[in-house]
Amino acid sequence: MNDKVTLMKGNEALAVAAIRYGADGYFGYPITPQSEVLEKLEEEMPWETTGMVVLQAESEVAAINMVYAGASCGKTVLTSTSSPGFSLMQEGMSYMAASEVPALVINVMRGGPGLGTIHPSQADYFQAVKGGGHGDYRLITLAPASVQEMVDFVALGWDLAFKYRAVSMILADGVIGQMMEKVVLPEQRPRHTEEWIRENCPWAVNGRKGMRPKNIITSLELDDDKMEENNHRFQATYREIEKNEQRCELINTDDCDYLIVAFGSMARISQKAMELAAEEGIKVGIARPITLWPFPVDAIRKAAEGVKGILSVELSAGQLIEDIKLATECKYPVDIFYRLGGNVPAPDEILNALKEKLVNKLG
Repeated sequence: MNDKVTLMKGNEALAVAAIRYGADGYFGYPITPQSEVLEKLEEEMPWETTGMVVLQAESEVAAINMVYAGASCGKTVLTSTSSPGFSLMQEGMSYMAASEVPALVINVMRGGPGLGTIHPSQADYFQAVKGGGHGDYRLITLAPASVQEMVDFVALGWDLAFKYRAVSMILADGVIGQMMEKVVLPEQRPRHTEEWIRENCPWAVNGRKGMRPKNIITSLELDDDKMEENNHRFQATYREIEKNEQRCELINTDDCDYLIVAFGSMARISQKAMELAAEEGIKVGIARPITLWPFPVDAIRKAAEGVKGILSVELSAGQLIEDIKLATECKYPVDIFYRLGGNVPAPDEILNALKEKLVNKLG
């Protein structure tokens, strides 16, 4: 590991991490608040050092289909976007899920619906963790809460994508994408060789000029029985991911009366609210889902044991809270505090909501 500490913006750190991981290609389109990903890649010019392709596509639709093509060849490819662009990519991600190809998609969320605002949001939660495109599919969804995690989750996302032949997503809100923090970057990895791809991706399209490809990648299946068989295989993979890849950070949950569940920037702000609560003698713990899908059901359920109530803190109008209720089987009072339209709450707002909605009612 390169121990040099660098001050970087979240989006920029993510771009450098992609180069350091040994990415083969990035295909994207500018949109605030994630445009720095493409800008940093262009500044670093990795095509001159590692051979990585960096291409600004004509649209998000074009970008996701370029990723689809590269992933079909076993290449390590990614794209990044923000909420309206993520909507345009849904069809392509559904195709990739059906084709079982690994890829990394980054969504730095902004407020909506519609064009909305360029300020932070977490309102793409449903679209990401429930599979926003058509059909029964899932995206492995990682939620960073720091610039360091923006770096670390690039490697984790691709490793999981290749392990399960699935699409991985880094779902960050605009706060994490735009904030600057100290970060330690990984050592440069070599790009995967053709030999590595042949050994680890035997399904990949690997034809050469003048030759028919060994494999054909497609999401189309006209035989209903075969399509049902394919879907059962997809679901079996998703159950395996749910079993093996749940991740959650628990803070002060061993002895707390109230539990806050939040991810991304809201988890960080909630930690300060937890400290303010402690000054008033209110014992609060925090559960921060790191994987939004698979949702860390086991950790949330354990953290909730014995609490008086649970508060979902989010930058969306009640999306995270649904999975909290499912995870805890509605055994505890669960309420919500949220801000919308790109507004980010202060810690004292979260504490006041906790007291108003739970502490004053439950004691």
